[in-house]
Amino acid sequence: MLDVCDETVRSVADVPDTGWSRFAGRLRGEGTTARRAWRGAYVRRTVVADAASAGIAGVVGYSLRFGSAPSEVTSASVWFAVLLPVVWVLAMLVGRAYEERFLWVGPEEFRRVFDAAVLLLAAVATVSWGFDIDVARGFVVVALPLATVLTLAVRVAQRQWLRRQRSRGRYQQTTLLVGHRSAVGALDEQIDREAHHGLKVIGCCLPTGHDTITDAFNGLPVLGGLDEVAAVVKEYEVDTVAVLPCPELDGPALRRLGWELEDTPAELLLAPAVTEIVGPRVRIRPVSGLPLLHMERPELKGVRRLAKEVFDRTSAAVGLLLLSPLLLGVALAVKVTSRGPVFFRQERVGRDGEPFRMLKFRSMVTGADRMVDALAGDTDGNGVLFKKRVDPRVTRVGRVLRRYSLDELPQLVNVLKGDMSLVGPRPPLQREVEKYGYDMHRRFLVKPGLTGLWQVSGRSDLSWDDSVRIDVRYVENWSLAFDAMILWKTAGAVLRGSGAY
Repeated sequence: MLDVCDETVRSVADVPDTGWSRFAGRLRGEGTTARRAWRGAYVRRTVVADAASAGIAGVVGYSLRFGSAPSEVTSASVWFAVLLPVVWVLAMLVGRAYEERFLWVGPEEFRRVFDAAVLLLAAVATVSWGFDIDVARGFVVVALPLATVLTLAVRVAQRQWLRRQRSRGRYQQTTLLVGHRSAVGALDEQIDREAHHGLKVIGCCLPTGHDTITDAFNGLPVLGGLDEVAAVVKEYEVDTVAVLPCPELDGPALRRLGWELEDTPAELLLAPAVTEIVGPRVRIRPVSGLPLLHMERPELKGVRRLAKEVFDRTSAAVGLLLLSPLLLGVALAVKVTSRGPVFFRQERVGRDGEPFRMLKFRSMVTGADRMVDALAGDTDGNGVLFKKRVDPRVTRVGRVLRRYSLDELPQLVNVLKGDMSLVGPRPPLQREVEKYGYDMHRRFLVKPGLTGLWQVSGRSDLSWDDSVRIDVRYVENWSLAFDAMILWKTAGAVLRGSGAY
């Protein structure tokens, strides 16, 4: 599973073929230090790219401000343009935007870049005013925002490059999962789906009662018990240890495990019991001398909800206006190529369980919704959602519309009316709702969305458990920034067309 040399650890012939053979002979070789060598080069490239971005921004700002008025150039502005790359990198250092724990994944890296830029802007304004330094304001207000945009763009490009490398099996770190079978199996599947994080699971440690090396499940070798984690880490040179909630690993046991791993280069990750509740809702606060996780209530009302409503309806109105030529062309294509109405209206379940009429371009033959029962025995769905990869009901134009989600565009009308949001859970049918468990009813606390986590995470290719997890995660962690991230990812998901059928 890990792309290292074939130096074996044990004789594979003595071990039953329970999945161990996929990993034997590839656990040792490079070592943690060698596998992490790329990180330093990545950080150095980031520093150089940040300096280059600031240099370009300085040249552009200087040209725009003084290109047509060279007589207005001040020495302070010249020095600021020359020193901007150095000052910019120092600001990123102060903002801790080069620390490895904030790079590669998650939004924290971008937040720190933005915070550092704001801090530098405030510092320049304060120093120039306090010491009466004549730095042209027009130059500053162009150069610093442009440097911020270029820096963020380069870092996004760096991440995309790293994702491509990891998809080829490079820049991975070996990972050991610790916990009970069900939790370990679920996390292993999640890590496999999110391969761009660079984690490669080589095995697990389970509670006692298992034959360590000869036991395996889901093709995952069991390398030891819960009291053997440190020994396994040293023997197989593991880079990362992920510990799941487990009654056998209480506070003192976890503390001892942390101490034991201090003698190794392995990183220790602890998965909280409420794994779907992350980000701004979770804070560590001292209570009676103990650092406890404080979980805030999800913010589903108030000013932020009003802001979401205003943004949704305004964006829908602008979208309908700008996309009107495309909508007209699609409507004409649907009308000319197949018999029946241009639009398809269907009752869906919205916020608080209230039904509404959802609007789509018709991508199937007329009466396709009445054919579901006849086709239900041969579904490619996940047990609740009815889906077929090759659906005989879909028209020729409909295949193109569904491939690129163009059939969903009329839902902007639903957003404008207030039935839907731009971002939210997928709008379900009533027959699907009747199969929901308790957890899935959380999705009705928010409006269904034109796009959402479901759409950017695999759509119809997702299992039902994954669909539940994704919808609950959105509701629990909703924010305007989260919506912006999903909207950004939607463009890529639409172009790829993965899971669209």
